[in-house]
Amino acid sequence: MLNHTATTCPYCGVGCGMLLAEQDGELCDTLPLTTHPVSQGSLCIKGWNAHAFVQSDKRLTSPMIRKNGRLRKASWEEAISYTAENLGRIRDTHGSDALSFLSCARATNEENFVYTKLVRSLFGTNNIDHCARV
Repeated sequence: MLNHTATTCPYCGVGCGMLLAEQDGELCDTLPLTTHPVSQGSLCIKGWNAHAFVQSDKRLTSPMIRKNGRLRKASWEEAISYTAENLGRIRDTHGSDALSFLSCARATNEENFVYTKLVRSLFGTNNIDHCARV
């Protein structure tokens, strides 16, 4: 049996509506949501293929930490602690402008706004860039 679930496209902050088709517990297709007020039945090429990355064997499913030149799996707690500790060390040793942060086009405008506030207030830097900048 083919099931459809209405959702929002994960590729950018526009928020296009899509239907994900699932069969036997796996995503198998993406369709535009014709009644969606933003996308009105349209999707870009990335949106049309949004289902494909979910089952990819190349997809990371847990955090990774590089130690001695090698990546290894880590728990979320360990990865967050490791990241916070090293960002703080770099800031304290070299100053705030030794850090830079990248934002993601898959986040909403509101999420990106909160992210910039966090970076500026917590780390004290304006070194923020975005992958969709042209």
